[in-house]
Amino acid sequence: MLGRVGSACVKVLRMNGLPVAEESHDDAEALLVLDGRLELDVDGDRVPVGAGELYLVPAGTRHAVRPGSHGTLLIVERA
Repeated sequence: MLGRVGSACVKVLRMNGLPVAEESHDDAEALLVLDGRLELDVDGDRVPVGAGELYLVPAGTRHAVRPGSHGTLLIVERA
């Protein structure tokens, strides 16, 4: 699901255990785990994010979803 709220783009994704390639963005990105668990690599550091937790990826920071991440993820980024 994808939507816009003002100048923000809001996405809801189902994590299926597969990794997602490393990326970075010009603006910060907020990652809210609605259920399950997100395993991130952030600039080479492993960062676990559990259900109900929010992680803010700073602008320009390399990050990737690690294998085994599962559940529902809400992403908010600048449109």
